[in-house]
Amino acid sequence: MNGQKAEALEEFCKSLGHAYLRFDYSGHGASEGVFAEGTIGTWKKDVLFMLDELAEGPQILVGSSMGGWLMLLAAIARPEKTKALVGISTAADYFVTAFKTLPIEVIKECEDKGVWTVPTKNVEEGMYTVSMDFLREAENHCILQSPIPITCPVRLIHGLKDEDVPWHISMQVAERVLSPDVDIILRRHGQHRMAEKDDIKLIVYTIDDLIDKLTTLV
Repeated sequence: MNGQKAEALEEFCKSLGHAYLRFDYSGHGASEGVFAEGTIGTWKKDVLFMLDELAEGPQILVGSSMGGWLMLLAAIARPEKTKALVGISTAADYFVTAFKTLPIEVIKECEDKGVWTVPTKNVEEGMYTVSMDFLREAENHCILQSPIPITCPVRLIHGLKDEDVPWHISMQVAERVLSPDVDIILRRHGQHRMAEKDDIKLIVYTIDDLIDKLTTLV
């Protein structure tokens, strides 16, 4: 919730006089709960609670990485509350599909241990630890195997140097959403967090452009 992108968007919305809501999923940051007990399903419920109880009217949803997946799930579940989407390094289905591409012997070893260790440069520990229970539950929320029933404007921003979530996942999302208004923006030197100054400028510009577009349509 206190990340650079989130705080930059707050300042941008304040400058326009727009309402802005951000939050940490349960088990993350300032929120209660145990991270290891979290699932895609519980985090989806967090998003829907925010939309149902705290957000007034249709919203522009912005999600980064796993938040991009949850953003899509929320848009499917609450189309009447979703005005547009901005996904950043969107990780739709990612852990599930990545696990299935591992060598058979590695998959078996992970299943025996009950966990899958994923190297990353984005956390101090240098790895994500993903439980088999998390993966099994996440399969219930995969969306890339069929058309995605989202019809609002969609903007997908991804870095070509993303070492955690391949940029082609954003391409897959773009191919599957039913919306006729979908743009993909690829940053040649962009990394997973998309937190460099120019990255954040692009994100803010993209949202600003959407606001102008949606305001004009009213």
